[in-house]
Amino acid sequence: MSAKDLSKVHELVTDMFRYPSTKEGWEEYALTEEQVASFNENGFLGGVKMLETGQVERLRKELTLLSDQNYPGHELFYEFHSNESSDPQTILFHALGAWRITGGFHDVLWNPRFLMAASQLLHNRPVRFWHDQLFYKPAKKGGVVAWHQDYSYWTRTKPIAHLTCWCALDAATEENGCLQYIAGSHRWGLLPKPVIAGDLHGIRDFLSDEQKLQFDHPTLAPVEAGEAIFHHPLTLHGSGENKSHQPRRAFVINVFADGVVSDSDDPLLEGVPAVAKGAKMEGQFFPLLYTP
Repeated sequence: MSAKDLSKVHELVTDMFRYPSTKEGWEEYALTEEQVASFNENGFLGGVKMLETGQVERLRKELTLLSDQNYPGHELFYEFHSNESSDPQTILFHALGAWRITGGFHDVLWNPRFLMAASQLLHNRPVRFWHDQLFYKPAKKGGVVAWHQDYSYWTRTKPIAHLTCWCALDAATEENGCLQYIAGSHRWGLLPKPVIAGDLHGIRDFLSDEQKLQFDHPTLAPVEAGEAIFHHPLTLHGSGENKSHQPRRAFVINVFADGVVSDSDDPLLEGVPAVAKGAKMEGQFFPLLYTP
């Protein structure tokens, strides 16, 4: 079944969020200097308020609908994996492209809280959309996301001026597979690209002895539902199994500073027209979200 492609609409389509009408109103959503400094030092920043309870509930319902392959608009996903886990005993639902299908996941891109923080962490530059993701680890059998750097999957765009925002739709804990980080690993340079749902610790084989010492002491990043974690595209991160009795659901917004270009003549996302190598990333599928 077909549905309206919301990638053609580059503004809010629901009443989930309201734009501030003044400069002072926008600044209420700004990160503190201490938060920005912590991000720059560690390569990630957690506990950032992103959604109210009603907004979380709406997105949970939309995720449930979107997990059904018969839901109208399914063909608009760039990728859809009902189970991307390499372990048949566990499940990792992972999909890209929800912003094209439902109003809530479309409008989170224009959430003022997100836009202000993203611009600040991109050194106060204009923010352009890259792509979104949905993740769902069901209770008791949720699969792992292997340790990786996001940019290792994005080398088809350059320069490295990207940013990831991971937002929890359930409280994320150590028991249900919250994100874990290696503080300061964004200064390690680009590492080999692992299988995203493969061996949790596979990347360790490519680390130096000094890096392995740091890798063996990760920082857990638990968050409450509606809170987000921002991380640098080279920060090493992963998440374990969901062993709890509750689901662990989340969405991700990936962006970059305006001016990033394509580094491939092949399509950058499944079903999206190619952007010529060297050409600026822009247009229907890569909208400019915010200019400070």
